[in-house]
Amino acid sequence: MSCSRQPVGRRRALAAGTGLVTGALLPLAGASRTAAAAPARESPLAAAPAYTNPVIWQDFADIDVIRVGTTYYASASTMHYSPGAPVLRSYDLVNWEIAGHSVPTLDFGAKYDLNGGRGYVRGIWASSLAYRPSNRTFYWLGQIDFARTYVYTATAVEGPWSRLTTISTPYYDAGLLVDSDDTLYVAYGNTTISVAQLSRDGRSQVRTQQVFTTPSSVGTLEGARFYKINGQYYIFLTRPANGQYILKSSSGPFGPYTMRQVLLDLRGPIPGGGVPHQGGLVQTQSGAWYYLAFVDAYPGGRMPALAPVTWTPDGWPVVQLVNGAWGTSYPSPAVPTPPRQVTPMIGVDTFDGTTLKPRWEWNHNPDNTKWSVDNGLTLRTATVTNDLYWARNTLTHRIQGPASTATVELDFSAMRDGDRAGLALLRDSSAWIGVKRDGGATRVVMVNGLTMDSNWNTTGTGTEVASAPVSGGRIRLRASADIRPGAPRPGTFSYSTGGTAFTRLGPAFSMGNDWRFFMGYRFALFNHATQALGGAVRITRFELSTP
Repeated sequence: MSCSRQPVGRRRALAAGTGLVTGALLPLAGASRTAAAAPARESPLAAAPAYTNPVIWQDFADIDVIRVGTTYYASASTMHYSPGAPVLRSYDLVNWEIAGHSVPTLDFGAKYDLNGGRGYVRGIWASSLAYRPSNRTFYWLGQIDFARTYVYTATAVEGPWSRLTTISTPYYDAGLLVDSDDTLYVAYGNTTISVAQLSRDGRSQVRTQQVFTTPSSVGTLEGARFYKINGQYYIFLTRPANGQYILKSSSGPFGPYTMRQVLLDLRGPIPGGGVPHQGGLVQTQSGAWYYLAFVDAYPGGRMPALAPVTWTPDGWPVVQLVNGAWGTSYPSPAVPTPPRQVTPMIGVDTFDGTTLKPRWEWNHNPDNTKWSVDNGLTLRTATVTNDLYWARNTLTHRIQGPASTATVELDFSAMRDGDRAGLALLRDSSAWIGVKRDGGATRVVMVNGLTMDSNWNTTGTGTEVASAPVSGGRIRLRASADIRPGAPRPGTFSYSTGGTAFTRLGPAFSMGNDWRFFMGYRFALFNHATQALGGAVRITRFELSTP
């Protein structure tokens, strides 16, 4: 998993201050990490005239992408957010929805529960998603805390996902390959690249062997994806955060491998953003190839971008450019007409039913006794603290770029003295608008100055900079965020106590564009106590809209 703006590995970047694996691509007729047919020209199937990059203007990094039959799936990093490792689904590589999560809960230690420790910038790093046709099962594989590797499986990406095994070797930034003979291999490492063979049942390691050492002239390579294409083995590697390289072996998964540069310092499709890198290759049903990468685009995060790929006669991939750059637009992939429209990643959620939709992820694991969904979201206070970064049951939603607005309807009638509830722009420097209840009086407030240091310890718990009295029990809160990359960007807050008119509250908040927190800013719903537990709020509507 790569660092933005810096050609160094994540291991070294985090060691100074305080991932994970993947690989995927599929053959013409089915689903595995092997490809049986030569690169082919697209047939004139149903295709829109063109698509625009980024194909997803939300924070989905370290992408692994596969095709299973006529459906495409992608996995991404989520760090300390729970559930982890979202699985995206598409029928055309352009329009995506969130289908589920491969890691139901971050049960890797108490720090992921905000219990005596915190897991910020740990957890789910670059990880691998694969499909095994022999047992019709999806596999997710990733290492946690440089300690061990976890494997989860499911027969449908929506779940249920369950843990298959734990392997003592931490496969750093690994890619999982299901070979044509059904053998499971993992490519992994930082600068020194190794390949491991797993047991037939995928529960243990059979052997591991170093297969490549990155030349000093290249620097760092990591973020492996592992493929078999036309009998050749390929390990796709990123040079963080400005290059992509590929290793090729004609002698088997354990090499020897030769290396070729795929791209370096390539101008990306997002103004102010970085070089597209660290993604995966995938083949359409008609034989065309695509590279789904991400673009560093803080303060919003890392945004997926798609480009077509052709192959040289001797079997090396070439990204198709537009005027010497990764295109902002390309002809859409020629694919069969999708069976349905995917679920939009923006719009209204009234929390209908009894479960959260997969667009939502908690900041660390929640206390499941303190929240519920029943045609509305109830958040009961789960933590007594004056520090939002320590508060459990903060529910997050990605921001839609290049700018978007979140509006929530909040019933605060069951709050108690000392409670704080509201809507935040959440990252290592944060601000929020919300309701404070103290001494029986209720005010709507804007708070900024919530900050962390480079070790992700809290350095500021916030300063109230604006307020207004409110009565009754309901309020609408609104946060607007400009996440265009290249500079710090403004976030603004407003509220409404009735009707549709909103009143601005407080100054603009500057959202920083430093990469080191890795995850981008998110909208966050929270309710925590500063005196005693027992209070609650109810959120009846959340809307994410764009201008």
